[in-house]
Amino acid sequence: MFEDYASGMGAAYDEMYDATDLRTPYRQLQPSLQEMGPAELQTRVEALQSSYLDQGVTFDIGGEERAFPLDVLPRVIEMDQWAKVEAGVQQRVATLEKFLADVYDAGEVLNDGVVPRRVITTSSHFHRAAAGIEPPNGVRVHVSGIDLIRDDDGEFRVLEDNVRVPSGVSYVMTNRRAIAAALPEVFAEHRIRPVAGYPQKLLTALRAAAPAGVTDPNVVVLTPGVFNGAYFEHALLARTMGVELVEGRDLECRRGRVMMRTTQGLEPVHVIYRRVDDEFLDPVHFRSTSLLGCSGLLNAARAGNVTIANAVGNGVADDKLVYTYLPDLVRYYLGEEPILNNVDTWRLGDADHREEVMDRLDELVLKPVDGSGGKGIVIGPHATRAELDELREKVLADPRSWIAQPVIQLSTVPTYVNGVMRPRHVDLRPFAVNDGHRVWVLPGGLTRVALGEGELIVNSSRGGGSKDTWVLAGKSRPVIRVEPERVLPHATPQDVGPALESFSSQQDQQQQQVSTGSTDGADETTEEQPC
Repeated sequence: MFEDYASGMGAAYDEMYDATDLRTPYRQLQPSLQEMGPAELQTRVEALQSSYLDQGVTFDIGGEERAFPLDVLPRVIEMDQWAKVEAGVQQRVATLEKFLADVYDAGEVLNDGVVPRRVITTSSHFHRAAAGIEPPNGVRVHVSGIDLIRDDDGEFRVLEDNVRVPSGVSYVMTNRRAIAAALPEVFAEHRIRPVAGYPQKLLTALRAAAPAGVTDPNVVVLTPGVFNGAYFEHALLARTMGVELVEGRDLECRRGRVMMRTTQGLEPVHVIYRRVDDEFLDPVHFRSTSLLGCSGLLNAARAGNVTIANAVGNGVADDKLVYTYLPDLVRYYLGEEPILNNVDTWRLGDADHREEVMDRLDELVLKPVDGSGGKGIVIGPHATRAELDELREKVLADPRSWIAQPVIQLSTVPTYVNGVMRPRHVDLRPFAVNDGHRVWVLPGGLTRVALGEGELIVNSSRGGGSKDTWVLAGKSRPVIRVEPERVLPHATPQDVGPALESFSSQQDQQQQQVSTGSTDGADETTEEQPC
């Protein structure tokens, strides 16, 4: 399976091989897969794909529901490498919290000239309606997803910040369960930090954000509905947290308070984990025709009677132009140097930057500052002359709306393609939860992989898939052992569903017994229902 792998490696940093030598994290994984053999692995791959479709682990692309592509080979990250990622994400979230509190209140960062005022006021995600709303525990970024890549030297760099409604954590949990069931013997050979505790961490953070004086808050997950591409995740999180999954029509505001319609009558709602974009959340203040939110939510939040997580207006921190100022913001708010560096970026609103970029359009990557899901990105070396001419016109017409970055060869990881392992580009989205006292980073996060050869855009909407991400624990940790008779080594698509559920229950119990290396015990897990 790995015979011709090295021949496909390009200039990018490969996470498994250093030239022809195996890197440390993969020295145990690669021989185990070799012993399994191509035929056996192919059988497990087919069972894995069928199980995801049968369980409804899907995403929407162009109106078509598809099974989320999961590669059978996990991505492995050593503990010391993860420690830097964890510290960098925590620093990033702490900075963004202070920045958002500042721009929606005193605006000292603007008065001091660290960020030009026009950068904020011209952002499409800066909502004046959110100004002056004080979260009960000071948290605006309850959940964040910070996208990272590894450069040519193997160093992690921040590609972008997601602090509005970051998605994908459901795939982290389901990927872990599926791979543990598909490769039980390989999984048992590694000491892997668990991910099953995420729902409890999230619920704890949401309850901690309840309005003052509420001792037993009622938490709900607000979804746009079953036709949303991430509905699977909304339903999974609501179920694993043990809270209600609601739509806008299930809520109403009365006298500055939010109520939920139930068969027993109206019940108060204190915390809303919303998965609805700002523009559709409250028809009173935003899009008046929206049926996805509830009229009066923002007024209830301003009155201190409900907490909206993540906070309305967080999108200004997601603006890719604001992203370019993050290193300065870290120094300004925390008095520290950034642990994780940004990717080099040109601001096209700056005349000097724009002039340089216009001469190098065919060499650079241009991104719209408010884009998401890979939409609107133009990779210069892959674009036609007509596409570059059209891009030039767009940039010159509205330069503030664009940034430029060098073409970065994202690191590669072995990926199962047509019976062999081939290098494919990946990124990483670690998820962090802020409860007001500590920013907890889920050990692993979502690895997205570009399945096409040479493809650099990893988004699922562009044909990308995912991998289970293993963060290795320290040497002192006990190995998680799996009872062979509880899993099916030669599983068929019909067998893998029950096996996965059985294994999931067993695995949750075992993972609770494994400490995760954190000195304060913050990564201990709790029981979670099988997916």
